[in-house]
Amino acid sequence: MKMGLPTLSPDELATVTTTTIAHYDERALRFWEGTKDHDVSQNVDALLRHLRGEPPLSILDLGCGPGRDLMTFTQLGHHAVGLDGSAAFVEMARRHSGCEVLHQNLLALQLPTAEFDGVFANAVLFHVPGQELGRVLGELFGTLKPGGVLFVSNPRGPDVEEWKGQRYGCYLDWPSWRERVLASGFAELEHYYRPTGLPRDEQPWLASVWRKP
Repeated sequence: MKMGLPTLSPDELATVTTTTIAHYDERALRFWEGTKDHDVSQNVDALLRHLRGEPPLSILDLGCGPGRDLMTFTQLGHHAVGLDGSAAFVEMARRHSGCEVLHQNLLALQLPTAEFDGVFANAVLFHVPGQELGRVLGELFGTLKPGGVLFVSNPRGPDVEEWKGQRYGCYLDWPSWRERVLASGFAELEHYYRPTGLPRDEQPWLASVWRKP
């Protein structure tokens, strides 16, 4: 672990979870209005083109928020299941998408084994503190079927963890992120930066796609 990443106590980990989730609970409607029309088709396509088989495939939308991407996957003919730590988001996602949505936080996942063809983790795993990231990635590995695909998009950074307002984030550069995911057993498929067509220093998002062998 690099020097920029702290080691948190159990109480500090609990604070990270409760405070970050409370931030989203308190702003759920504002978040929906601000993100419901975001174009993440590049990320959806990055997951789907690596999946094996024809619809309906089973997809876990990790950190599904109010349900925007659950709606997309369902409209494309897939069986989508959401998961979020915010009770407000879970209620909204169920209402917007009609999908099953699990109410679980990232540090206390209870996922079925070898259940999903794909996991879509768009703008969520950066909330996992670095010391817990390997464990969480291992749990995602376990819930994928053999040959299943993990998509992740995170805001990137110079290997630091910090509070930004009431949200805690772990911001890794590509070498550090790649090392963590490979160590969890995944095989690398591709990575790219967003938004497309801009200089690298204006691309704050790092997207990557991985396969469970």
